[in-house]
Amino acid sequence: MNVLVIEKLIYLVAAVLFIFGLKRMQHPRTAVQGNLLGAIGMALAVAVVLARVSSFGYIAAGLVIGTIIGTVLALRIQMTAMPQLVALFNGFGGFASVFVAGGAVLVSPNATLDSLLATGASGLIGAVTFSGSLVAFAKLQELQAFRRPFRLPMQHLINAVLALFCIGMIYLIVQGTLWAYVLLSLAALVLGVFLVIPIGGADMPVVIALLNSYSGLAAAATGFVIDNNVLIISGSLVGASGIILTQLMCKAMNRSIVNVLFGVMEGGASAGTDDEIYANVKSTTPEDVAIILDGAQRVVFIPGYGMAVAQAQHAVRNLAKVLEERGTKVEYAIHPVAGRMPGHMNVLLAEADVPYEQLIEMDEINPTMDTVDVAIVVGANDVVNPLANTDPGSPIAGMPIIQADRARTVIVIKRSLSPGFAKIPNPLFAADNTYMLFSDAQKALTDITTAVKEG
Repeated sequence: MNVLVIEKLIYLVAAVLFIFGLKRMQHPRTAVQGNLLGAIGMALAVAVVLARVSSFGYIAAGLVIGTIIGTVLALRIQMTAMPQLVALFNGFGGFASVFVAGGAVLVSPNATLDSLLATGASGLIGAVTFSGSLVAFAKLQELQAFRRPFRLPMQHLINAVLALFCIGMIYLIVQGTLWAYVLLSLAALVLGVFLVIPIGGADMPVVIALLNSYSGLAAAATGFVIDNNVLIISGSLVGASGIILTQLMCKAMNRSIVNVLFGVMEGGASAGTDDEIYANVKSTTPEDVAIILDGAQRVVFIPGYGMAVAQAQHAVRNLAKVLEERGTKVEYAIHPVAGRMPGHMNVLLAEADVPYEQLIEMDEINPTMDTVDVAIVVGANDVVNPLANTDPGSPIAGMPIIQADRARTVIVIKRSLSPGFAKIPNPLFAADNTYMLFSDAQKALTDITTAVKEG
């Protein structure tokens, strides 16, 4: 058996590991195994590549630098910043494809037509992914210049002109004019910024999923350029899974994929001022909440980004345990885009050892919200905002929400009445059956737990 056949067999094993890894990551209980399978597959693929290399100087330097950066990020990154980290990973993955594809063509003057076409596709998608991901990072990080959506006059026309220019550059590349690759990459970088910058922060989970897909497609295109089967397969898997996730996120946000692609995800202004909407807000105390919980038979926690910021997932779990010991049924309502990336709340609650069967998806729990005695909203905002159903002019109009307002009593734990990522007020906070507990989520939940125990 020659070396080439052995390499292809190892690549096949790696691809199978990627597929099974993705399959295992469908459920939190098996996600760690899925990650391990994927890592083993990638290690095999890297080993095959390294076996072909005769000089390891630059590669060793890259491995050392990358390992240091990856280790520091893994140890220091906060869970609340994980979406930003994912955005950066997407971006740098796409940018790597730009350099690999471009470099491969430069050293292969006799590249075939399909290789040149794949090079153009890799440059276009990879550069859009990189710049778009940097903008997504800035929005998620809430950097001052990126807090609000920004749209240029005739934004769609500008995007269309840039897209046509990129297609023209790809045509020149196919004709053998390789310097056009530089112009293509630069134009695509600008296009990536213009595609993402008009999009509001509340829609970033959809954007992250889409950019993840882009990074995979760029990698797959690069695989065709360098004739690497495992890169084609793995890139295709990432691209396909990213598109599927994007479609799921679009459904959860009541958006279409066309809206995402062309950056038109904003709505109009919401009706009513903050003073009008919050005129009847009622505040409460941990002791009063403990009294309300005393007779509750079914309690549902609705987590949001505020829980992640306060690192309150363990405090939520501690209160849930105390309630369960008293015979209360406890569940957790999970909105698909709660937090700032898909699965954000699932990961946080899994970290606190919340049983997986208690994590109930939005579509499953909404029909039963009428039977909930107490709904405790922990740092969530837009995903429980009734304006999605009542105000056609709202930026979140039509977005499916967790219908917390239908519970018999709603306790909202929040530092203030500040708006969520959509920058609109929330009438739930002033509803007749709602009480606001203004406090840091971790402290509030700890105090409630203490009061329940003492009561």
